[in-house]
Amino acid sequence: PGDRPEVADQFAAHLIWMADEPAIPGRPYFVKIGTKLVPAQITEIKHKIDVNSFAHLAAKQLVLNEVAVVNVALSEPIAFDPYEKNRDTGAFIVIDRLSNLTVGAGMIDFGLRRASNIHWQALDVTKDARAEAKGQRPVVLWFTGLSGAGKSTIANIVEKKLHAAGRHTYVLDGDNVRHGLNKDLGFTAADRVENIRRVAEASKLFVDAGLIVLTAFISPFRSERQLAREILEPGEFIEVYVSTPLDVAETRDPKGLYKTAREGKIKNFTGIDSPYEVPAAPELVLDTTAADAEALADRVVAHLTENGYV
Repeated sequence: PGDRPEVADQFAAHLIWMADEPAIPGRPYFVKIGTKLVPAQITEIKHKIDVNSFAHLAAKQLVLNEVAVVNVALSEPIAFDPYEKNRDTGAFIVIDRLSNLTVGAGMIDFGLRRASNIHWQALDVTKDARAEAKGQRPVVLWFTGLSGAGKSTIANIVEKKLHAAGRHTYVLDGDNVRHGLNKDLGFTAADRVENIRRVAEASKLFVDAGLIVLTAFISPFRSERQLAREILEPGEFIEVYVSTPLDVAETRDPKGLYKTAREGKIKNFTGIDSPYEVPAAPELVLDTTAADAEALADRVVAHLTENGYV
């Protein structure tokens, strides 16, 4: 009785990173402890450890073979022991959710306690009731693509068409949310991950209100788009890939961002010195070199109609 395992959904740990792709706080992974596999996130990198001097170094991400002290959050409470007490139940591996490859290994130091007085408040008006009152199925249309691809332009036209038809909508635009909700975030990989997580959670609230939500974000990483999909219920997320070649996007460049990035004045710019991961299986692909924005918006509305959203 005095040697029971800890049970928690967060813990502090020592972690060694084993992948070329860096570890980024907020990015979704799987953690496996024994036979238990659960969705997880690295919530904080407390510090890196210099393996030669053992000095503690500040870090926003981990690269191959780096060791750090981190905080990890799990999707559900699990039983474990600190590694120093039991190596079998105190060790874990980190698995990439898209490739299923092991990308990290760690030793649990101790469990972290989350506030236990936070509960879901039951409400009488349900999501289904709100949607029924609006005569539509709530959904998130997640427009993704390079800067200058036409995401915001197409989303704006789609919203105008839906609004004219009496539908209840809202557009979350990548630039606009950085004036308020995400004004504290920059454009590092970690900030981009947090940017998308917040937008996905906000989108979920709008869906709960019964709205059709149109999000227009570069959202360059597959793992974060997958996280956004998983935050919502099945059928509530439609990935719309606005396909535009980089050279075409550069020629448009209405904000002059590509030119500035090419001059080295903007860092971590998608397509220049930061990657864009093309969606593997989007529900819709809009080729902006094959049709104009109006025609592509019609395709989106047709998809909503054919699938019973409007």
